[in-house]
Amino acid sequence: MKIINHYDSHCLETEIAATIGFFDGVHAGHRFLIEQLKTLANGLPSLVITFLQHPQITLQSGYNPFLLTTLDEKLYQLSTTEIDYCLLMDFTQPLSELSAGDFIRNVLRKQLQVRKLLIGYDHRFGKKRTESFPDYVRYGKECGMDVMQALELPDAAVHISSTQIRNSLLNKQIEEANRMLSYAYMLHGKVIPGDRLGHQIGFPTANLEVEKTKMIPGEGIYAVWVYWEDIQLPGMAYIGYRPSVSPSGERRIEVHLLDFSGDLYGKTLRLEFIKFLRDDQYFSSLEELSRQLSLDKENTVKALQ
Repeated sequence: MKIINHYDSHCLETEIAATIGFFDGVHAGHRFLIEQLKTLANGLPSLVITFLQHPQITLQSGYNPFLLTTLDEKLYQLSTTEIDYCLLMDFTQPLSELSAGDFIRNVLRKQLQVRKLLIGYDHRFGKKRTESFPDYVRYGKECGMDVMQALELPDAAVHISSTQIRNSLLNKQIEEANRMLSYAYMLHGKVIPGDRLGHQIGFPTANLEVEKTKMIPGEGIYAVWVYWEDIQLPGMAYIGYRPSVSPSGERRIEVHLLDFSGDLYGKTLRLEFIKFLRDDQYFSSLEELSRQLSLDKENTVKALQ
């Protein structure tokens, strides 16, 4: 997959087949759409157009999204679909003011040479999203573009959407979220110094700093796979406010790597969430906490087998 900035789109020197959207999470529904695009292309290069930032950041003052994927994570997941190109568009105020007709004629057809456009079955675009699929088809015909509507993912037990996946993560339904994503939900984080309390009770943890816009699963203990460079390690992750040991009220994301010793400060780890184990809870002593962590470790091993 070749990544293109909107301002370098002149490098697209041939007509293309394209689809457009924010694609947060690049979930199973998105992947079904992209598979349809590749079939529709029928010899033309395939292009996914997405945005550098969530459109609501431009449209709604003070909007702070919680995203399933950072930009780098989204680009990685898009690359696994084996599309030819991904174009990153800056969702600016002038762009938001374009009608659907102007966007189709002047941006998609004239600038990007889109010959075939596949629209998500429930997707709308253009200023205030007042127009719909029949309007898009009409505008396409006017400028020599075939506009088609994608099918919804068949046989889905529930409607798959980024919002539904966020709700599942918040409610600690990790396996349901992973099913909708079609891969294990992940967090990338830089290891930062902690208070080393875990060392005192035999469960040292790496404290992670993640992007502020990233969606964090609900509080509790999780079985995770941890990736550091090319190494895969089993681990148990903690998300919560440490009620037993910390009065600060600051949410922490920590991970204990099973049977690992070494200095990870400053390193970037990737956590893949596999199973929710238990809720966060208060322990009256460090000994009681340590006993529970031993049980959590056993359950983590079982979950990851």
